Amino acid sequence: MDIIRIYHNPRCRKSRETLEIIRSRGYEPEIIEYLKNPPTVNELKNLLDKMNMKPEEILRKGEDLFKSKFRGKKLTDEEWLKVLVNYPKLIERPIVVSGDQVVLGRPPEKVREILG
Repeated sequence: MDIIRIYHNPRCRKSRETLEIIRSRGYEPEIIEYLKNPPTVNELKNLLDKMNMKPEEILRKGEDLFKSKFRGKKLTDEEWLKVLVNYPKLIERPIVVSGDQVVLGRPPEKVREILG
């Protein structure tokens, strides 16, 4: 089994639930607290490519930060990537990686798709 990695926010209930599902299956994942250690543009692009998603699809549009700075703006994918890296609070979480498989844990049960 590949190493499982979770881009995690311990203050987020959905992120904690996803982590618990992983652990209940007997795995101890590598935990990346992405608010403290944000992914690079290339890392985030790679994750999005594997999820077949665009940067705008993982924006937390309910965040006050989004509403005050970015609501209504039309940016390119590259520009959104830079926004997400510079403001990691806007990244939807959790993102779970196992080998070449990546899934957004929304809902948390979705992580089961890559746990086998």
